[in-house]
Amino acid sequence: METEIDETDRRILAALQRRGRMTSAELAEAVNLSPSACHRRVQRLEKNSVIRDYVALLDARKLGLATTVFVEIKLAGQTDDILDAFEKAVARVPAVLECHLLGGAADYLLKVVAEDTEDFARLHRQYLARLPGVQGMQSSFALRTVFKTTALPT
Repeated sequence: METEIDETDRRILAALQRRGRMTSAELAEAVNLSPSACHRRVQRLEKNSVIRDYVALLDARKLGLATTVFVEIKLAGQTDDILDAFEKAVARVPAVLECHLLGGAADYLLKVVAEDTEDFARLHRQYLARLPGVQGMQSSFALRTVFKTTALPT
């Protein structure tokens, strides 16, 4: 069942995506609601999993992970067994931030972080090359991040 999202909910979601640590009172003021009405709406959005979680966004460079690599994976087949085995294994690779099943020339696209190219080579040997069902891989290194956001349009 899809949750009805009105304009007030959209303002709440936009404000929380910009600054998730604001107090309930600050949020209520930002969206022009009473604190109790705002709190009820946030609780409803959380209960219906529109708001999935609250997280801290870390600076990868400051943690020594300055290299982002996009890895296209081609599998040996498309059976449920092959897809399931790959998905379970790739979810355990610590440097993989995202994994997307694709329609097109590649089967999956991974977003991987590493310290540098040498570290990525280690990750490739230790983890990626050992993933089940992989027939081929192509890696593209990000030269520069033009922009990056986690905020969805509201």
